[in-house]
Amino acid sequence: MGHYSDHPERVRALVREDQVHRDVYVSPEVFKLEMKHLWRNTWIYVGHDSQVPNVGDYVSTTLATQPVILVRSEDQKVRVLMNRCAHKGAKLVNAPHGHCEANLLRCPYHGWTFRLDGSIRSIPQKAGYEGTAFGESAAAKGVAELLNVVNYRGFVFARLAPNGPSFEAYFGDSLTSIDNMVDRSPEGRLEVTGGVLRYMHDCNWKMFIENLNDTMHPMVAHESAAGTAKKLWAGKPEDEPKPMAIEQFLPFVNGYGFFDEMGVKLWDNGHSYSGVKFSIHSKYSAEGDYEALMEQAYGAERARAILGEVRHNTVYYPSLTIKGAIQTIRVARPIAHNQTLIESYTLRLVGAPDRLLERSVLYTRLINAPTSVVGHDDRHCYKAIQDGLASEGNEWVSLHRNFEAREREGMAGVYNGLSEASMRGQFRAWARFMTPPEPTGDAS
Repeated sequence: MGHYSDHPERVRALVREDQVHRDVYVSPEVFKLEMKHLWRNTWIYVGHDSQVPNVGDYVSTTLATQPVILVRSEDQKVRVLMNRCAHKGAKLVNAPHGHCEANLLRCPYHGWTFRLDGSIRSIPQKAGYEGTAFGESAAAKGVAELLNVVNYRGFVFARLAPNGPSFEAYFGDSLTSIDNMVDRSPEGRLEVTGGVLRYMHDCNWKMFIENLNDTMHPMVAHESAAGTAKKLWAGKPEDEPKPMAIEQFLPFVNGYGFFDEMGVKLWDNGHSYSGVKFSIHSKYSAEGDYEALMEQAYGAERARAILGEVRHNTVYYPSLTIKGAIQTIRVARPIAHNQTLIESYTLRLVGAPDRLLERSVLYTRLINAPTSVVGHDDRHCYKAIQDGLASEGNEWVSLHRNFEAREREGMAGVYNGLSEASMRGQFRAWARFMTPPEPTGDAS
């Protein structure tokens, strides 16, 4: 028995209204409990349906450290299967993506084959099971399929637990960020393009998630990169067109006032976004006939409303972060208490000019890639935090900045951009799911 296992009161004590204990980041035991409770009982991003366009296409990934397969079955449904043979448990696929030969999943150990819905197609030496209790066993049911899966406008989420909050109840109005991202396509469709950039972070997964709406760090952590871009552009006429890279770099070194005025919006269950009034994406140049295409698709008023939303980072707690205005997403895949795999994807606005895809790809390479100058700054800081929290002297991490008494009644609402309210909201959700009452809601 560990210090926290079977002691929910000790887990709850790790989170105060304005600070958290360092064990939420450095304890392997707490990490295991997160995978068991928080990540199992919430809705986790699996992948985008454009990654499996054809029957038999698959993507392999993990949910709460458990291997799963995202696959398009013969009925055109996108399913999520456990990546485990029903017999001895071998992983059915090991590649990060691919196509199932003959639209079958075949175990590499004994050759059992399964249909794309997980049901058994064939068993070698099947006669050997006659007269046994195999027919009543779990193995006879084939590969386990997750029943709680929702494809929301191409974004596929799953809940591992059989009972818990419904998809709609869990995300609520936060789904408007996905809506805005998809609606930026004149055809209302997105496609993942350019594959995926995967890179390991030597830190707890929460450090990455918290950072997305931390607006106090850009002018400090990114001064070496964005500050250099600012110096390069210094002295240029205000009306001189900026190269795309400069346009993307410069906002990172805006002052505290800029980021405070941006604002941050919080929803229940830890979801949030920065950029309520404006964001670092607000002053990107118009691209070709894009606006005209949007007006043709949606009408002038609706098109202006869609493009007028410039949300920076939306956090779909605990796994997915999206930049709707620039069409990039990042996904957190926890590995251990001090290791997190980050996946970075670029999405294409179907029907939009190629120039917008070029802009998104450049942003991914400059900001979100493992070798990017901005992302590298963040990785360094995350490791510094992870290493520093091992030191003694202060067991608590401060989240006091701009604390408001109204937060005690609920976190939903708009806050100033420099507030640590988004982090407090995440930990409020964390504590609730880490010490759950009896299961509530439905199994949908």
